[in-house]
Amino acid sequence: MSKKRTGVFVCHCGTNIAATVDVARVAKEMAGENTVAFTQEYVYMCSEPGQESVVQAIKDNKLDSVVVTCCSPNLHEKTFRDNAQRAGINNFTCEIANIREQCSWVHNDKAKGTEKAIKISRSVVRRVNRNKPMDAIAVPVTRRAMVIGGGIAGIQAALDIANAGIEVVLVEKQATIGGRMLQLSETFPTLDCSQCVLSPKMVEVKRHPKVKLMTYSEVQEVSGSVGNFKVKVHKRSTYVDPDKCKICDHCTVVCPVVVPNEYELNLTARRAIYIPYAQAIPASFTLDEDACLGLNPVVCGKCKDVCEAGAIDYDMRSQTVTEDVGAIVVATGFDLYDQENMPEMGGGKIEDVLDGLQFERLISASGATKGHVLRPSDHKEPKDVVFIQCVGSRDPAKHCAYCSKICCMYTAKHARLYKKHVPDGRAYVFYIDIRSGGKGYEEFVQRTMEDDDTLYLRGRVSRLYRKDGKIKVLGTDTLSGQNVEIDADMVVLALAMVPSKGTVEIAKTLKIGRDKDGFLAEAHPKLRPVESVTGGIYLAGAAQAPKDIPETVAQAGAAAAKVIALLSQANLSRSPLIAKVRRSHCTGCGMCVEACPFTAIRLDNGKALVNEALCEGCGSCSATCLRAAIDVKNVTQLQIHEMIEACLAV
Repeated sequence: MSKKRTGVFVCHCGTNIAATVDVARVAKEMAGENTVAFTQEYVYMCSEPGQESVVQAIKDNKLDSVVVTCCSPNLHEKTFRDNAQRAGINNFTCEIANIREQCSWVHNDKAKGTEKAIKISRSVVRRVNRNKPMDAIAVPVTRRAMVIGGGIAGIQAALDIANAGIEVVLVEKQATIGGRMLQLSETFPTLDCSQCVLSPKMVEVKRHPKVKLMTYSEVQEVSGSVGNFKVKVHKRSTYVDPDKCKICDHCTVVCPVVVPNEYELNLTARRAIYIPYAQAIPASFTLDEDACLGLNPVVCGKCKDVCEAGAIDYDMRSQTVTEDVGAIVVATGFDLYDQENMPEMGGGKIEDVLDGLQFERLISASGATKGHVLRPSDHKEPKDVVFIQCVGSRDPAKHCAYCSKICCMYTAKHARLYKKHVPDGRAYVFYIDIRSGGKGYEEFVQRTMEDDDTLYLRGRVSRLYRKDGKIKVLGTDTLSGQNVEIDADMVVLALAMVPSKGTVEIAKTLKIGRDKDGFLAEAHPKLRPVESVTGGIYLAGAAQAPKDIPETVAQAGAAAAKVIALLSQANLSRSPLIAKVRRSHCTGCGMCVEACPFTAIRLDNGKALVNEALCEGCGSCSATCLRAAIDVKNVTQLQIHEMIEACLAV
């Protein structure tokens, strides 16, 4: 067998690497490796001249494998593997040694950084020596998509995909689509009606021939991989046939059960049989099984007795269906930080202390008080209202460390709308600083601050409590250096945005990551902002991070574009770096089957068998096997052992 001829290309990455790594020394040390036939250093290896130099060096020096010591393989592995193939060698004989994120960026001592870079580079040279040439695996594509979440992000993504001629399954856990946007009164900075903007899109989704709408449904299980997912969806029973329901409302009149109305943020009540709001899609009532007096056996039955259309069916049952899709968009939205976490702000126990969404429902013409700003405690018009920003946000010591991005803007909107409804009222806004980064946003805030009866106070509120029918708000104006005490009729908290309830479970089900704040994690914050780390699963809207409506819509469109590009291909090329079983060593213990997070391994005639279409090459099986009977191609246990030896060598 001929001796390996490996080329090592060391990148300066400007000063990203060169500032704390002696690049020339790394290249010199690699030249001393037994299989290395050529070394080169370059300022920017990923630039066009840098890439061309790699291609030319492979051809001129008859190299059969390549190691590029540069940044993360997440950025440029495909770049240099494509160049290797362009130069006439197999692209899977090219490997990346990460000496930026894992070395130069975490070291200040140049000598130590250089030594570490040498060891990392040497370990990858040892690995590539045993790499086998391979070809990508071609898999067929299911030309169908699923969108999880029916808010504005999910609606926009579904419509964009459907308008490209691709069938979409839109799954929403509530009884209607619309999400948080439909709960808003107006939207900043134009103050246009949110329902007027969103309702036509909701109707379009319902009527679109390429959209299959599944409301009152939740994703239970996902198997398969990019291009070929099998998704089990549990569709709860509404006990009302939407095709027969005439929305006559006779059923709610006779229903004896009253429960808090979650759509109105518990500011009003609803019946056990209800329609969330007038613009609900589907336009049908839902019987809340948990609130009903009883269905098995039927205890009441009054709603069915008065239903002239015969739409109510107590025998209707929940069902689980399996949908085959090639790509998934996750748009599960956000919730607000729980007031109970803020004892200094009343802990959710003071009736006239509201969160931002509750205030939206008060000022909405279709809301709890039909657009009249009234205190929940006594239904009187509040004359002094305090708005407090950054409640639970930007507080790494106790609550959420991040900025929730939209609070400054919606607080300014709330103050303006309050003054519109109560012209003789006075608004106070406590803020740390104003963040208004968007088209027309700064001008909107400035107009609000110019109102004579809207007072912006720079400082935090330390405490609030009820006394003598008022809410005492204690704070500090840091500009004047004085303590402030306000007797307020109502307080509105701009609470932090947090991932919606169930985000943890959906992330586990889909096998996608979450960031330190609990939001769904993108594959790369700059270059792959709508992609998850799992191929074929994309992110949209506030499920990924706090954002406003325009940014949400833009991201939903971007996710849809990714789906369209993916599903426009007849076949997908999958990495061949997957698990392989040595059947002679396998005892059929099944430990690898249990360890595989992608259900890609099963037992066949007492031996482990890998489904190549499902395997993601994660190595969980290899780490679990006691007899070394299963390995990931080009990341074998022998290769890992030799890499460790190279790193530990003095």
